[in-house]
Amino acid sequence: MDKIKEKFSEIIEPAIKEVKDFVAARGDEKLGEITVAQVYQGMRGMLALITETSKLDNEEGIRFRGYSIPELQEKLPKYPGGEEPLPEGIFHLMLFNELPTDDDVRRMSNNWARRSVVPTHVFRVIDALPGHAHPMTQFIAGIMASRTESEFQKEYRAGIGKNEYWMPMFEDAMNLIARLPRIAAYIYRRTYHNSEHIEPDPKLDWAGNFAHMLGFENESFKEMMRLYLTIHADHEGGNVSAHAIHLVGSALSDAYLSFTAGMAGLAGPLHGLANQEVIRWILDMRKELGGGLPSKEQIANYCRKTLSEGRVIPGFGHAVLRKTDPRYTAQREFALKHMPHDEMFLIVSRIYEVVPDILEQTGKVKNPWPNVDAHSGQLLMHYGLTEYDFYTVLFGVSRALGTMASLVWDRVLQMPLERPGSTTTAALKKQFGVG
Repeated sequence: MDKIKEKFSEIIEPAIKEVKDFVAARGDEKLGEITVAQVYQGMRGMLALITETSKLDNEEGIRFRGYSIPELQEKLPKYPGGEEPLPEGIFHLMLFNELPTDDDVRRMSNNWARRSVVPTHVFRVIDALPGHAHPMTQFIAGIMASRTESEFQKEYRAGIGKNEYWMPMFEDAMNLIARLPRIAAYIYRRTYHNSEHIEPDPKLDWAGNFAHMLGFENESFKEMMRLYLTIHADHEGGNVSAHAIHLVGSALSDAYLSFTAGMAGLAGPLHGLANQEVIRWILDMRKELGGGLPSKEQIANYCRKTLSEGRVIPGFGHAVLRKTDPRYTAQREFALKHMPHDEMFLIVSRIYEVVPDILEQTGKVKNPWPNVDAHSGQLLMHYGLTEYDFYTVLFGVSRALGTMASLVWDRVLQMPLERPGSTTTAALKKQFGVG
């Protein structure tokens, strides 16, 4: 260990103790309408953002413009012959605050198809990265390379007025959404299929064409992608990726810069990367237990072992939700319909049966129920998309729908530069008379 790092390591333990002791003593004290504990604990529960597109209720789960996931599965337009909602529909709902018609969805799909041509230099930037680069690294590089096409950057430099900021932001948001599937599919085929790329099919819907470019022509897979991209589209404004996009956008950064910031957050293991961590954990468990379908008792013992080693059981718990995530339920219902005997699905189901009780017994977990990440990887594995390092890229493509709708509205409403205040532990200790 070098001298600088060694010196830093010496102050870590005392600093941690100082904070813990102070929060224990004064955590319930008010700072205006918030508590000291909230300041230290990730701002949990602090109402500080406006995000019109969706709202997360700790009991009901996510609602998009007031509609629950089951309601959207019923009310949003479907692909001809399909049963799952089209992502174009949920974007229309979040942007316009109205349920779309079939014509609205077709118009959106056609609009994105016209905008979907990706400049060749974007692919060259991606190709400049080593083949072993994580797909999210490639994805972020591709988004940044696309910024050469920013309409907002061009119009801002030309002196556009504040009342018109939303117009070039709208163009950038629509272009970005339209092109992300092509960029993501290019990364997938480059990384896992020897750069054998598949040209887009403009006759398909946004999700169906994405599945096609990935290399999956199974209609059931396309239906799964429509569901996946719909339910991952938004999760109000306080999660890391959505908040990062809103924050960077508040500096009048364009859609490309803002979305890049959000994707850097999504790539963290406590956020979007969790979907790959779930599958990794399940595969490790099955390997350690000798393969096949483990019993509930075996799974329970492995879960206790995971916790005893100071690790978390990925895919369980949520910062807000206090019940099973309805996005998990939607995916479970899809699996029951399309793959009820799939071994990985049976493992996920048994995990669902045993983990909540185990977590509750620890006395440390407020929400022992599964979240969206606990199930999404199983669906992808079933259809042969087994490269779980790519799963967060899929999440990112979907998350563009809600965050770009919100970013457009931020400019419509002329939301100000976001600049919360901060303080120090020493200042708080002085304020509350703690020696």
